[in-house]
Amino acid sequence: MSTAPAGRNPGSGRLLLTITPNAAVDITYRVDGFQLNRVHRPAETRTLAGGKGINVARVYRELGGQAFASGFLGGRNGRLVARSLQRQGIPGRFARTAGESRTCICIVDPLARTQTEVNEPGPEVSAHEVERLCALVRRLLGRGGWSWLVLCGSLPPGAPPWLYAHLIETARRAGVPAALDASGEALREGLAARPALAKPNLVELGHAAGRALATLPDALEAARRLRGTGIERVVVTLGGDGAFCVGPRGEWRCGAPAIRFVSAVGSGDSFLAAYLWALDKGQGDREALVLGVGAGAANAEVYGAGLCSRERILGLADQARPAEIRPGAR
Repeated sequence: MSTAPAGRNPGSGRLLLTITPNAAVDITYRVDGFQLNRVHRPAETRTLAGGKGINVARVYRELGGQAFASGFLGGRNGRLVARSLQRQGIPGRFARTAGESRTCICIVDPLARTQTEVNEPGPEVSAHEVERLCALVRRLLGRGGWSWLVLCGSLPPGAPPWLYAHLIETARRAGVPAALDASGEALREGLAARPALAKPNLVELGHAAGRALATLPDALEAARRLRGTGIERVVVTLGGDGAFCVGPRGEWRCGAPAIRFVSAVGSGDSFLAAYLWALDKGQGDREALVLGVGAGAANAEVYGAGLCSRERILGLADQARPAEIRPGAR
């Protein structure tokens, strides 16, 4: 299943290649005063192609980069996702599944400042379908011209937990750095394959470390241990508290600027897109962290994942104040 415009060579130029194994139709309802056991009529509805890698591609493109989307798609929802990507100008090529791609619903109540998510598990994928995706990624990587392979989100039922690790190794053989944003066993196995960049949130970092991380010093220690395994960059998002990075030329922390909060859905994806975009522009981790925090904050101001504007991202990044973490600091 392809979303590439006619005649386009997806391997031409320097593109971000995003893999979303569990893509979705994302529906966001704005319901003022949402309550359980009540009938509600949303004040606003947004429907668009979703899944973490697709969100990354959307924001990366908004910043001025080129992105190419891949993963699994199936059924009517899969066709809706493909058409949505075409409308947004995001080319892609997907492995088909016999099962229906999932729907994810988010109910945002701006009055109570709550968000309620109902995410379907996704289609059951077969071993043959997994191999089809792996073969597709191998072919795409073999064409060259990719800046990063970005592996994002949950795996659908039936997908082996080693899938991300396998694709990281595939990217390494093709000379393409891999960025990983996952959770659970897929994250743990993916980290063991040593991606060039890992972007867990605080909870995911704790799961990878095998313990709860109650303080920033605990999180820093866990991130340093991960980097010591051969991962070049460990970048940890902290929600409304910003993010920090442990990289090859230092460690930085950056708080989030003040915003009018709407929804956090997609903020981590927006952060990752901006971080990679900055690195691709030759900027260092400090600048990438600042831009990432600006993108995460800009995303949190709007309904729908990855719909923040370049102008707002840059404006909020200008308000961010990074601080270097001194060697040995706890």
